[in-house]
Amino acid sequence: MTDLTGRTVLIAGATSASGLAATRALTSAGAHVVATGRHPDKLAPLAALGADTETLDLTDERAVRELLVRLHDRGSSLDGLLHLVGGWRGGGGLAGQTEEDYRALESSFTALRHLSRAVDDDLRASPAGRLAIVSSTAVQRPLAGGANYAAVKAASEAWTRAVAQGWAKAAREAGEPLRAAAVIFRVKALAGLEDRLAAAYAGLWAAEASELNDSIIEIQEQVRN
Repeated sequence: MTDLTGRTVLIAGATSASGLAATRALTSAGAHVVATGRHPDKLAPLAALGADTETLDLTDERAVRELLVRLHDRGSSLDGLLHLVGGWRGGGGLAGQTEEDYRALESSFTALRHLSRAVDDDLRASPAGRLAIVSSTAVQRPLAGGANYAAVKAASEAWTRAVAQGWAKAAREAGEPLRAAAVIFRVKALAGLEDRLAAAYAGLWAAEASELNDSIIEIQEQVRN
C-alpha cells in the first residue's frame, strides 16, 4: 500500500459504506482523514477509525469555506479530496423524472462546486494534490428512467475535467511540473466495490499527476474464473 504519511485528505459525504472503506484505507496508509457528514451520530464510526469529523451541509458555500478556515487554523492543509456526496433517484421513464428528484440529486453537484473552489489553493500548493469524484457508466448511455441522475453525473464530470484543465494550464504557464490531478472514477453500481474504490483512490499517490490528470478510471467487479 502507498505510504500516505503526512497527507491530509477530506472525504466529503463520508457516512456511506464507501466513506467508511475510504477512511479505513487512508488511515491505514498513514493519512490524516477529515470526514464530513450531516449527522454527528453517523460520523462516530469514522472517528473510531481515527478520522477527524466535521458535521456540516456541503451545499452551504459559507459552511464549506468556514471548514477550510478551521482546518488551516489547526495547521492542516489538504492534499486530497474524495467526493462521495451522491445518491440515486429514478424510474418511471422521462415522465417520472420529477423536479423534486432532480433537486435532491443536484445537491451532489452543488457540493462539488463549493468544495472544489474552496480546496483549490490547497491542492495546487500540495506536492501531490488529488481530487476524485465517483461517477456512473450511465453518463455513457443515459436512460430515460435515469435522466436526472445521468444529467447530474455528466455535469459533475464536466466540472471535474474543467478543474483538471485549470491545473494543467496553471502549471504550464508557470513553467512548473504538474503536481495536482483531478480524476473521475466510474462505476456501474458502487455496492460491493467500496473497498476497491478506496484502494484506487489511495493508489492515486503512487502515480504522477501528469499520468492521472483528466483521466477516467472504471472500477469494476473482479472477474472470477
